[in-house]
Amino acid sequence: MHLRIALLAAPLLLANTDPAPIPPAMKAMLDAAMASGNEGEVATVAKYARATAPEAASAIAASLDAWRKERAAKREATLRNAGVLDLWHGRAELGGYLTTGNTHDAGVSGTVDLNRETLRWRHKLRLAADYKRSAGVVSREHYLAAYEPNFKFSPRGYVYGATQYESDRFLGYTSRYSTSVGAGYSAIKQPGLSLDLEVGPAYRDTSFTDHTTESSIAARGSLDLDWKLTKTISVSQAASAYVQHYNSTVSSTTALSAKLIGPLAARLSYVVQYESMPTLGRVSTDTTSRASLAYSF
Repeated sequence: MHLRIALLAAPLLLANTDPAPIPPAMKAMLDAAMASGNEGEVATVAKYARATAPEAASAIAASLDAWRKERAAKREATLRNAGVLDLWHGRAELGGYLTTGNTHDAGVSGTVDLNRETLRWRHKLRLAADYKRSAGVVSREHYLAAYEPNFKFSPRGYVYGATQYESDRFLGYTSRYSTSVGAGYSAIKQPGLSLDLEVGPAYRDTSFTDHTTESSIAARGSLDLDWKLTKTISVSQAASAYVQHYNSTVSSTTALSAKLIGPLAARLSYVVQYESMPTLGRVSTDTTSRASLAYSF
């Protein structure tokens, strides 16, 4: 009888037993990794701690769970309480380029990318300029300004609005304004790898160098891929297309970045822009190869 009671009570007694504590040395390492805020480092330390002290696996899992919950709560509070000028971060680039197509020159270029993300909204702002002047003659002059707000209605889905201004006399237009609204989807969303896809209707108004103008409804599609290969090397691919009855445009930017010191990185990029119906005397495809220094902030 007593034996039977003991056997029945054993699971309850085991359930109430506290998990083995994390050995002090391992706990110090885990606490240091958590203090750094680096998810990858925390996961690595926790992995080896569990392998070394399997009896403390439950305590390690509980510590990780508490850390992640606290971190998520702090992040949510920061996003909710942020002011309009808070949470902006981005990248500034300055470098040189080599062009083929309508121009065959070397010159300087500058780019500024700004991003701001809250619980529901994401804002993207881009300013870019390429300029070349040789012997008093301008042979390359390209300017771009773009702004895109996103409203996130689910963890992966969002709606977007996009507006863009471009000017490039050597591609045949003095100004081109584009606006678009549509739907976006984060097809891949994980640490070190992301892919956003967008599609929607658009409207474009173009003033050409031959003094003609053209306004048209268009369809817009885009993709934005960011992939962190290692701690110091990353690649990105951004592409967009405006498809319309007259002069459709496809552009693509492929880039490779390598961290140098702190926020400073070396960046190589290759840009292709295709115009289906360029003005008389212009070719359809222009390419730009850039080598630049990028500063992240």
